[in-house]
Amino acid sequence: MARTDDKVTPEQHEQPADDRDETYTERMDRNWAELLQELRVTQTGAQILTGFLLTLPFQSRFTELDDYQRTVYLVLVLVAALATVLIIAPVSLHRMLFRLRLKPQLVDAGHALARAGLAALALALTGSTLLLFDVVLSRTAGLVAGAALLLVIVLAWIVLPRAIARRADAEDAASRT
Repeated sequence: MARTDDKVTPEQHEQPADDRDETYTERMDRNWAELLQELRVTQTGAQILTGFLLTLPFQSRFTELDDYQRTVYLVLVLVAALATVLIIAPVSLHRMLFRLRLKPQLVDAGHALARAGLAALALALTGSTLLLFDVVLSRTAGLVAGAALLLVIVLAWIVLPRAIARRADAEDAASRT
């Protein structure tokens, strides 16, 4: 079973890991379409978060933030903007490579950009939660809330998918014996 973060080569299509009856080109087209669907979901969230962060300095209470909170805020703006750029980058890449018959390279690069964008988005979500709890409750509450959210993100976005893949691999191995 090919892992989702591995590159798929034409040779791997010769011995497909699943029961799909598709050519290598069809598989790359499907992979690209699936990636775009995932990016549509994350792109909206990243853009809304970035937009929200960009409006905060224009709120009356923004001047009440201490140096730590302003520093966290500025880092968050950069990280949220980075997440937005990385999540949108595959679209730009597609425009630049359109009709050059580079779909496998586009899928690989889009996959890497999406993963980097998700990492930046995780940091932006964590930091935003930290800042909000810090402002509303206390510095300790902010650190605890940020750490708790980061733990949930790691569990949901990294640990769970790996556990599912390991279980599927074990079930596949057991069915072959």
